[in-house]
Amino acid sequence: MKIVVTGSLGNISKPLAQELVQKGYSVTVVSSKAERIKDIEALSAKPAIGSVKDVHFMTETFMDADAVYCMNPPDFTAPDQIVYYQNIGTCYAKAIEKSGIRRVVYLSSYGAHLPSGTGFITGSYKTEKILDAVPGISLTHIRPTYFYYNLLGFIPMIKALSYMGSVYGGSDKLAMVSPKDIALAVAEEISALNNVKKVRYVTSDDRACNEIASVLGNAIGLPDLKWNILPKEQVKQSLMSAGTPKNAAENLIELGQAVHTSILREDYELNKPEFGKIPLEDFAKEFAAIYHQN
Repeated sequence: MKIVVTGSLGNISKPLAQELVQKGYSVTVVSSKAERIKDIEALSAKPAIGSVKDVHFMTETFMDADAVYCMNPPDFTAPDQIVYYQNIGTCYAKAIEKSGIRRVVYLSSYGAHLPSGTGFITGSYKTEKILDAVPGISLTHIRPTYFYYNLLGFIPMIKALSYMGSVYGGSDKLAMVSPKDIALAVAEEISALNNVKKVRYVTSDDRACNEIASVLGNAIGLPDLKWNILPKEQVKQSLMSAGTPKNAAENLIELGQAVHTSILREDYELNKPEFGKIPLEDFAKEFAAIYHQN
């Protein structure tokens, strides 16, 4: 079985490629960087160097493959984040149809059931719809929850202010996931011959924000660490002062508010999956190691 993995050697794509190679599949990894060739080959995978925005390149890469894992590489510099998602989704759709590939697994997000009000995830909703319109394919949308490693972005704030803060927090619930658990779920879906799911949610843990802060705080020696809810404008100005482009900052704020109001997890609540293999306490050890590096 020949499988194409997009996302280069990222947090999900690398363990996914490793898992698929271990299962005995022939794996091609797409990367925009030629310097990744040796690392990809070290995984016993084949490198395909080019851009996911290039329909011709993607069509040639998908040709003769049995399955593909598609994801949207993040790019905060794009002037319109939602249009950026749509453009890549359209490229994938054209390449899938032209190449004749039949099994597609797309990395979407929880909250992608909503057409608006979720920041970046609106792009996942739109990409799902673009791929849904491709005829004759077996398609699964993987909808992971909040990535654990996004919590690393709070480290400078914790060191400076001794608290975590965003437009959501306190008692707000946050479902979280390890990239490794996502990779395992994607590998399972690609390998599935029967009972192919249209949508699969993936999560590793689910806690209130203050409980998350407590677990992380205990790991770094700040047992009283809290996660405070901050005013929207304060967070926006902080993001933009740190160099985040305005459009990306606005999408992050909207996404955070969707967490706060719980609309992000409405469909997830109706279709809760079993937890993956990596609970918050395991990630907290990684968090602490990185926290204490500087």
